[in-house]
Amino acid sequence: MAAQSDRMFWKFKAYGLLKNLRFFDPFLILFFRDAGLTFLAIGSLYAIREIATNILEIPTGVVADAFGRRRAMTAAFGAYLGAFALFGLCASYAAFSAAMLLFALGDALRSGTHKAMILEHLRQSGAEDQRVAYYGRTRAASQFGSALAALVGAGVVFWTGAYRMVFLASMFPYVLGLLLMFSYPRSLDGYVERMQWSWQGVLARLRDTLRTSVLALRSPLLLRGLFSGATFDAVFRSTKDYLQPILQAQALALPILATYQEEQRVGMIVGGLFFLIYLATSFASSRAGNVQRRARSLSVAVNAAYLVGMGLLAIAGLFAATRWPPGAIVAYLLLYTVQNVRRPMVVGYVSERIDHRMMATGLSVETQLRTILTAAFAPLMGLMADQLGVGLAVLALGAFALVGYPLIRLRELPRTEP
Repeated sequence: MAAQSDRMFWKFKAYGLLKNLRFFDPFLILFFRDAGLTFLAIGSLYAIREIATNILEIPTGVVADAFGRRRAMTAAFGAYLGAFALFGLCASYAAFSAAMLLFALGDALRSGTHKAMILEHLRQSGAEDQRVAYYGRTRAASQFGSALAALVGAGVVFWTGAYRMVFLASMFPYVLGLLLMFSYPRSLDGYVERMQWSWQGVLARLRDTLRTSVLALRSPLLLRGLFSGATFDAVFRSTKDYLQPILQAQALALPILATYQEEQRVGMIVGGLFFLIYLATSFASSRAGNVQRRARSLSVAVNAAYLVGMGLLAIAGLFAATRWPPGAIVAYLLLYTVQNVRRPMVVGYVSERIDHRMMATGLSVETQLRTILTAAFAPLMGLMADQLGVGLAVLALGAFALVGYPLIRLRELPRTEP
């Protein structure tokens, strides 16, 4: 199937672009630090988001499979818009916690659901063999959106001198994303049975869907793939934003833009560097299919990416601890790149072992595993960063992930259907 002539391919790319136009992403920890929060408090906010996502993950995945994925996606965008408004208009820890809960609802409704829509489209088009390359190219649009968001966010911070304005600016692309969901065809809702709209009917449908999904997840190959993807992403999510204080220190040390306020200087330099990082990750995602084809097998490629990525994280922490920010920045750039090559391959590995009717639920289980681990790692990272410094904290978590690799390594076993 030629992507250029595939109308949904361009809609999927538009979704990825709009979804990642979160202008606050390069400044989130800096925003919280500016509000007076410690790293431990920041880690606790991340944990609130992850725990809430974990609680909501399976129910919302089931709802997506049972009642339609488009409804789940539109509700997700609505939850995100509420979170952005709270971040932009309020300044207390309680308000931030409420915003994280709304953010968690959006993540729970969205995660797995849109990937399931992409995979359903490929199944209907008879192009399931293109999973990794197709998803990687749509993910490349997401990373380009992040690159663009970094530049726009830098401009907003420079113009206003305040980090909070980037949250309010992020509401505009999310309104467009909400409207885009209405243009998706009903065929991507997946297998949705007609049912009686009563509490008894709803509970019966949820029970039947959950039972089917549990049976589908009994495959050892599938479970190992879920744990591999979840572990890597949990460590990455718990540490990736700590690049921001490293970049901040580098920005304040450079003798440029010295006549401007600190927030303006940091905003321009941090935004510019994240723009370059996301351009690199966009290119990496678009080449995930090439990496898969050159590897001996998909499992070998996923395993190698894990080792390289966690090794780079440890190196970044070492450079930050020894006060050489340029080395840490380069290591982080490479880590972001590896993560965006690895993610499409994990989705491809997992999708080969899940019934297409339960795709959203199955992929949501992976996200649930990831959120459990992130909820544990994020406060630990914050505590270590307060006590030991950012560099040693990053180094410690990277080393821990490398030690745990044998437990989640994908083995060379024959493929079986769950």
